[in-house]
Amino acid sequence: MDDITVEKLYQARKRDLELTLVAGGEEGLHRKVSVPLIHRPGLALSGHYERFPAERIQVLGETEVAYLEKLDKAKQTEIADRILSSGIPMLIVAKGLTPPAPFLESAQGHRVALFLSRLGTADVSARLKAYLDHIFAPSTNLHGTLVDVYGVGLMYTGKSGIGKSEVALDLVERGHRLVADDVVKVTRVAPDVLMGHSSELLGHHMEIRGVGIIDIEELFGIRAIRLQKRIEVEVRLTLWSETVDYERLGIEEQTTTILGVRIPILYVPISPGKNITVISEVIAMNHMLKVYGENSALELSKKLSQRLSRQSMTQDYLESDYE
Repeated sequence: MDDITVEKLYQARKRDLELTLVAGGEEGLHRKVSVPLIHRPGLALSGHYERFPAERIQVLGETEVAYLEKLDKAKQTEIADRILSSGIPMLIVAKGLTPPAPFLESAQGHRVALFLSRLGTADVSARLKAYLDHIFAPSTNLHGTLVDVYGVGLMYTGKSGIGKSEVALDLVERGHRLVADDVVKVTRVAPDVLMGHSSELLGHHMEIRGVGIIDIEELFGIRAIRLQKRIEVEVRLTLWSETVDYERLGIEEQTTTILGVRIPILYVPISPGKNITVISEVIAMNHMLKVYGENSALELSKKLSQRLSRQSMTQDYLESDYE
């Protein structure tokens, strides 16, 4: 994600954060916010400016304002000029407090947007951090189709024309929900969580070769779509080939990496008469079983191993029994 301006943040979250611009003017709104981090400059107020994170949004709470009010005006001016001239993107004073006059004057002089918020410091920080994490989350666009099948986000990939959209259309007709077709915007919202949603331009439209562009929401209703869904399994559709050794047991799980997050990947061959829709439902249900700690392939392997072990032990006993 590229930098955002203070103005964009203000327009997007002024109601949620209850922000009021009191200094810095129009030029202050043009400053860039480049990192999704917030800082409360307690040490800087006491005169320790070494390693001061000037690239972060600064938030003053009740403790900081109470400390500043105990200082004389000259000291307040010195601190304000030192902080506001360092290149910070913006300054928020929480809890409906009014900062000392030197801060207002310095913010205006250095063209730094200074906001007041009626929310408590913790609320301001939490809400602002959530917004910044969303805005700056790593993202990419992938060619594929994302469908919510029994609550599991299945991401269909494969070369163009292999049938991703047709599979998704069949799933929608069976009551599942389309998230995105053709272009899936993927965002890493947590260290191990990928969220997918459609592009603003395409929405929930789908291209069916031989038919054209269709609108899934208009055709099937609001229950047939989702705005976003966690991507949990990638289903790679491939053309059937006798020379390829496809997975038959499923004991060793294959994975793929998207934006640094590893998720399971299944290679499903396409051949005439093969019901990919039903297979997709089985993939979703089997994934949920694994999430709850049940792995059918491993359980069967254990049972077979135990059965073979018992047979071997029985055979050894019988061979040594001469009574």
